[in-house]
Amino acid sequence: MKRRIILAGGSGFLGHVLARHFLASGYDVVILTRTPKPRADGVREIAWDGETPGDWTRELEGAEAVINLAGRSVNCRYHERNRKIILESRINSTRVLGGAISRCAKPPQVWLNSSTATIYKHTHGPAWDESGKISGTPEAKDEFSVEVATAWERAFDEARTPNTRKVAMRSAMVLGHGANSVFPVLRRLVRFGLGGKMAGGKQFVSWIHEEDFCRAIDWLLEQDSVSGVVNLAAPNPVTNEEMMDTLREVCRRPFGLPASRWMLEVGAFFLRTETELIIKSRRVIPGRLAAAGFEFRFPNLRGAFENLCGNK
Repeated sequence: MKRRIILAGGSGFLGHVLARHFLASGYDVVILTRTPKPRADGVREIAWDGETPGDWTRELEGAEAVINLAGRSVNCRYHERNRKIILESRINSTRVLGGAISRCAKPPQVWLNSSTATIYKHTHGPAWDESGKISGTPEAKDEFSVEVATAWERAFDEARTPNTRKVAMRSAMVLGHGANSVFPVLRRLVRFGLGGKMAGGKQFVSWIHEEDFCRAIDWLLEQDSVSGVVNLAAPNPVTNEEMMDTLREVCRRPFGLPASRWMLEVGAFFLRTETELIIKSRRVIPGRLAAAGFEFRFPNLRGAFENLCGNK
């Protein structure tokens, strides 16, 4: 019998990346989604609303792992309605999964729940590992995002699943080709001559290649002694200026117009998003992965960009 992986809220970019990865590894892959569709690749999509128990709970019985990716995209304006949806979509999905797992006769061996590297304090100083300071700052306009991440992890911690190991994945920006990945957006900016530094370019960017993201999750599934918080990020964060310079070099575009902070504010308003996604300095390193000897295939950004540009 095939080992079974449950991807809750797995219809987005990361869900597609992980589904493809686990299918290639011989798993039975089940995606819990609000809008299930028949698929030709062997993945089964099951209906759930991310809030209430239902027939989907049967899939948890005997599963090897549950990976919760559910949550409204943060790529929107943070007005009152969107704030409520962003917060509740994360907390409610985590709570309903915890309740369903606790009622299983044969619960999943491990539960990996999404979190975010945005939880760490905005910094231009030393990089944060898993012991880094958690707080929002007005300078980065990230107070709401840190509030959401903290409440999300609290809901995960409060879930009583004594027979299921739990890991909170504080993920950095995942670079890949799929819809809603930031990489295609950055490459388009570079190709149109707009790929200069943003808001001064001194803010740090933490990132991870999609292949290393999948490999890190494989590692987490195998490490029975690992629980709690784990940073999923490449070991070498870079400044925004270095990131854009590197991508222009890889794409052979010598020039890119810079964007000042006020320009980003105007653009974010018209694109219905928030500048925090760009101006916050996220300098995060994979402390626990590094200590365990995990080897990244793409530890440096240039190699990641060269791979992605060569594959598409």
